[in-house]
Amino acid sequence: MSCSRPQPLIRASLKSLFTYRHPYHSSRQRIRAPHTSRLRIRYCPHHVQLRSASTTAAAAASTPPAKDARSLLTRLKNLLLGTTIGLTVILGYYYVTDTRASVHEWLVIPCLRYFYPDAEDAHEFGNRALKVLYSFGLHPRERGLDDAKGDLAIEVFGHLLRNPIGTSAGIDKHCDVPDALLAAGPAVIEIGGVTPQPQEGNPKPRVWRIPSQKALINRYGLNSNGADHVAMRLRQRLREYAYHMGWGIDEEAEQQILDGEAGVPPGSLQQGALMAVQIAKNKFTADADIEMVKKDYVYCVDALARYADVVVVNVSSPNTPGLRGLQKVEPLTDILTAVVAAARKVKRKAPPKVMVKVSPDEDSESDVKGICDAVWDSGVDGVVVGNTTKRRPDPTPNGYLPTHEQRLLLEQGGYSGPQTFARTVALVKRYRKMLDNGAYPNKNNNDSEPSPPRFTSIQSPLETPAATHPPTTDADIDASVARDKMHLKPPTPEAEAESTSQPIFRIPERNNPFSPSTTGTTEPDPPSAPASSSPSSEAPKTHPPQPPPPSPPSKPSSAPDRKVIFATGGITTGAQAVEVLAAGADVAQVYTALVYGGIGTVSKIKEEMRGDLKRRRQRRQEERER
Repeated sequence: MSCSRPQPLIRASLKSLFTYRHPYHSSRQRIRAPHTSRLRIRYCPHHVQLRSASTTAAAAASTPPAKDARSLLTRLKNLLLGTTIGLTVILGYYYVTDTRASVHEWLVIPCLRYFYPDAEDAHEFGNRALKVLYSFGLHPRERGLDDAKGDLAIEVFGHLLRNPIGTSAGIDKHCDVPDALLAAGPAVIEIGGVTPQPQEGNPKPRVWRIPSQKALINRYGLNSNGADHVAMRLRQRLREYAYHMGWGIDEEAEQQILDGEAGVPPGSLQQGALMAVQIAKNKFTADADIEMVKKDYVYCVDALARYADVVVVNVSSPNTPGLRGLQKVEPLTDILTAVVAAARKVKRKAPPKVMVKVSPDEDSESDVKGICDAVWDSGVDGVVVGNTTKRRPDPTPNGYLPTHEQRLLLEQGGYSGPQTFARTVALVKRYRKMLDNGAYPNKNNNDSEPSPPRFTSIQSPLETPAATHPPTTDADIDASVARDKMHLKPPTPEAEAESTSQPIFRIPERNNPFSPSTTGTTEPDPPSAPASSSPSSEAPKTHPPQPPPPSPPSKPSSAPDRKVIFATGGITTGAQAVEVLAAGADVAQVYTALVYGGIGTVSKIKEEMRGDLKRRRQRRQEERER
């Protein structure tokens, strides 16, 4: 039935139904009846039909198919939208947290420079952001298994590192993000520099960008939170690692990790990686008082060395007055000797290695020789060649420099950037030569033959020096063959077959990605001519005598190990890393390149190195085919 408005009579009846006269009042008063609800009448349009409850189910059952189709389409749209949002979030996560993503160089770095004009503020914000992201697992990391191939692996201090790239000190001064830095791809990180007592460093501003040159000028002055503060963070980091690995969180678990029972270096806590800690003296310690200077360095060793794989002694900062004066032979030898002795007393099965960081400005022959003598006399394990320089190199291209950047070059402080690379390579070559010469008793003779390098992995196959053999002429070969025919019995058929099926000698496998033996396409070198034998001293043999292997240079049986060199200064590309490693360095460290290239710089350098490796192998193969 259709819905219609109630008539006035009905409305009056309803009103009288719910009203009554109060017994105690003579006047008529309308009072709402107790325990009754207000009667609500819904007014419906005339065209709407009222249906009973019995017909509702039937009406629902008879829903038009078009409405069902619309409902199904809505569900599909919602499913597609949800799936798209989910995939976008997942793919975006994997992209943004990959160091190879271009967003880190072309978006993050420009935004930092825009919102933080001061370079130090941008640096501090970047470290804080990286620390927070790492705590939530959202930090950038190097994805893939490129390092697992071992094509860039190299041995340093008895550890097989996954690649020869590292980060310099200054990036993580206070040990805020060591694990986040390792996740970005380097095999060596260096935290610090750390001073015994906290110090503020030089007044701000103290860092300036030179964007046209991709360079920096800084005069930090070794601002540090102090050795005890950094040691506390390193201890907490190690104990958290022990707890997550199921060793516990007490001192006993800490000592087990330090003793290497977990199978990882106690500093980096990762296989194939090392962590160095750079130490320095306080600014207020008098340079002339060598005993107090030694106490500063020894204090840092006692606090930090047990949590480090390498301890780096900084005597080359250009922003601490008088510090570079400690690079003279006598004070440097005393300081390094005290540091080495303290490092060897560290409560650990394997003590940390000790290196010294030297200045690129002390590059005279006497300076380099004196530092190398101090290294050998004190027992230091290696040298970090390079630091910021007080000099101002010519701009690139020559003559091009904006006016405001010309004013910045007048600021006092250390300069770092690609323009310092050529000097770094030249200095590495000189230190490699002199350090290798120092392995022999007559270390003052610069013309003595250097020790053979342990690793030639980064040296080009076309540039690798061939083994030294005495020159052999055709006459010597003919005479040797004639003597063999005269004094030796002819080989039997069985011996002839056996000799042709076996190699003359087995070449040991080497950890050398640039060696021809790793390419899988090279052929073995032809064997040298057999040496002559005396008929009176040897009995007849079935096989011809084989030549003895070439004797290595004569040196004492107790000769120390080859010194390790870390190179830092101007390294920005994979080709430059290859060049400095071929010059004699074991590890190439980057700093300024990270400021301009972002967190993916290390991955980019390694990718370029692998491309260079491939091109070198191709060139060698072409040379052999010719």
